[in-house]
Amino acid sequence: MSMQGPRADEPGDAAGRKQWTAVEGLEQEPERHAISREDRSVHEGAAKDALLRADEVVAGYVPGVNILNGCDLYVNDGELVGIIGPNGAGKSTLLKAIFGLIKVSSGSITLRGENITGLKANRLVAQGVGFVPQTNNVFPSLTIEENLQMGVYQAPKKFKQSFEFVTGLFPALGDRRAQRAGSLSGGERQMVAMGRALMMEPSVLLLDEPSAGLSPALQDEVFVRTRQINRAGVSVIMVEQNARRCLQICDRGYVLDQGRNAYTASGKDLAKDPKVIELYLGTLAQA
Repeated sequence: MSMQGPRADEPGDAAGRKQWTAVEGLEQEPERHAISREDRSVHEGAAKDALLRADEVVAGYVPGVNILNGCDLYVNDGELVGIIGPNGAGKSTLLKAIFGLIKVSSGSITLRGENITGLKANRLVAQGVGFVPQTNNVFPSLTIEENLQMGVYQAPKKFKQSFEFVTGLFPALGDRRAQRAGSLSGGERQMVAMGRALMMEPSVLLLDEPSAGLSPALQDEVFVRTRQINRAGVSVIMVEQNARRCLQICDRGYVLDQGRNAYTASGKDLAKDPKVIELYLGTLAQA
């Protein structure tokens, strides 16, 4: 898998970030401050050639009750994008809308320029979108190897090559391939879930709260593995409650609030932005 794209610190991306509009009342230094939700023109220009993009997405779980209220997002080839924000902001809902698990009332989602809004999960997997849910993300009665086989259910001939790739990233999965997933720790199950999602060689991987419920040491392991997956050529969109660690490893980040983009910029700039710290991060960004 070799889908490395421009990194967030390369000239092309830096030129794009010079368009960021500083938050009102702060020092006018574009690279240091996030853009606010009012400036969609920046999104429109930056997302033009994106691998995957969501535009003004409105969605929810109950008809007439929207969780997302015009949300924008994009990810380029080779990028790791983080999504943070308060509880109930719509972070996980956005991933589920992208993956066709909830109905999109309006707006659009495109993959390499093709409209994928509302496609079923099996079609999205076949087109190169992987998803790791926060909970119930392994088949506990199956072995590790059988869980990975389920990842290529639509293309079983891929198993050998994909198994070698996944166990290269997660050697323990190969060493313990005959062990039942139900006997694994929470962190080990997360590795199995991520490995299974990678078996179809996705171009973009959606991770929903991968560190949730894990000890600090296992959380660090998840973040390290996520960065390894990204460096192996897979674009990643990661929803995280651990805002500080998420912003440390992501190329770009989004802060969602009430189902809309509150701020967006590079992970480093979001972590240092005074307004973002005050409203959303508190002492996390200063730890």
